[in-house]
Amino acid sequence: MILRERPSGLKLFLLLRGSIMPRISRVLLFNIALATAVTFTHGMLFQFKVTLTAIPFTLIGLPLAIFLGFRNTAAYDRYWEARKLWGELVLCSRNLARQCLHLIDAPAAGHADLRPRMVRRTAAFCHALRVQLRASSDTSLVQAMLEPGEWVTVAASRSRHAAIMMHMGADLAACRRQGQIEGPLAAQIDDTLSAMTGAAASCERILGTPVPFSYTLLLHRTAYIYCFLLPFGLVDTTGVLTPLVVGVVAYTFFGLDALGDEIEEPFGTEPNDLPLDALCRAIEIQMLESLGETALPPPLLPVDYCLL
Repeated sequence: MILRERPSGLKLFLLLRGSIMPRISRVLLFNIALATAVTFTHGMLFQFKVTLTAIPFTLIGLPLAIFLGFRNTAAYDRYWEARKLWGELVLCSRNLARQCLHLIDAPAAGHADLRPRMVRRTAAFCHALRVQLRASSDTSLVQAMLEPGEWVTVAASRSRHAAIMMHMGADLAACRRQGQIEGPLAAQIDDTLSAMTGAAASCERILGTPVPFSYTLLLHRTAYIYCFLLPFGLVDTTGVLTPLVVGVVAYTFFGLDALGDEIEEPFGTEPNDLPLDALCRAIEIQMLESLGETALPPPLLPVDYCLL
């Protein structure tokens, strides 16, 4: 996620970090170079004059802009839904820590206190979900929040965050059997666990259901064909300004196309993806703080205006 102040003045045009320009620079430069060549040759292609008027570009350009807008809206809906789901995980984590520490009584003599383990598992659950969504192999933070023997069973599961949640349910049932919590209060904690499971399942749904490929491919092809043919339709009317006009139009269409690609998968590590590392670190800090620990990891800060 890019975190920086909105630029003004000349910086608005020179800013690259956080913009879509680095992603589309090659195809944009090729399109401008093509427009420049068409301008110098006056639309001649191998002794053949390519005659195109502005009418077909007008007819195609408006629907293309509308469809790109619809596609970007759909992509942003996925991005925003994912952000709301992680916001729900933050809320549920805080509620679960409070419920475990204040609704579950201290165990009787001879029984282990399961409450700190349950609070730590909350952070482990979020870290495990992050690892799965990003297809990462770094599970060090998950292991750090679990007991050594517990990680052995969790690591063998295909869905590690679901395995952690099964351990949470088992500990809650153990507390109920030992008389540390009454049934109605245990049901409240179970509702919180179910909400976390539901948020994780919804994140998996977003990850496993991309925007239909044929729809994306159609927009890609149409945008590229439109921008590559545009110089032939403008050269007779705009003359030497053809490369400039083509560059502005191509920047808009290529940029919208690339931006939709970038935000439709919100769990990646691109600059404009969700900062899952920072969210998990915030949850981890809150869980450890609720246990009274003082050796807390520092919150993650943006690096070059990018927060992951």
